[in-house]
Amino acid sequence: MSNHINVNIVSLSELLFSGEAKFVLLPAEFGDIGVLPGHVPLISLIRTGMLKVICPDDTEHNIFVAGGILEVQPKEVTVLADTAVMATELNEAKIIEARKKTEEVLRNIKDRADITSVEMELNMLAVQAKTVRKFGKARVY
Repeated sequence: MSNHINVNIVSLSELLFSGEAKFVLLPAEFGDIGVLPGHVPLISLIRTGMLKVICPDDTEHNIFVAGGILEVQPKEVTVLADTAVMATELNEAKIIEARKKTEEVLRNIKDRADITSVEMELNMLAVQAKTVRKFGKARVY
């Protein structure tokens, strides 16, 4: 059995990662899943969170993901994310500004039906902020 697993991470607009890994940490619907070569097959929805790929040379790739589906096979992991951004590409200043605007929208909502989508947006921005603080280069321009 190989010591590596093939990993493909795709968003709606681009391929973010394609290569071999020795470990993948995935934010699945009901919690994080650590995947090593030979993992049992599974399919899950993606929870908003941080995805980590550790390559055979110990290089780490940290990717913010939100929504979509993931598939794990013994020799392959495929992530089809609605939203996916490399942690190093997240911009902390833009996240803070977007969060302020979204909080203002939430305060002014009259229709309760709109609250859920705005709260989901706030959650996504909170996870992005946490990701950029932990793994990004905290670009602030």
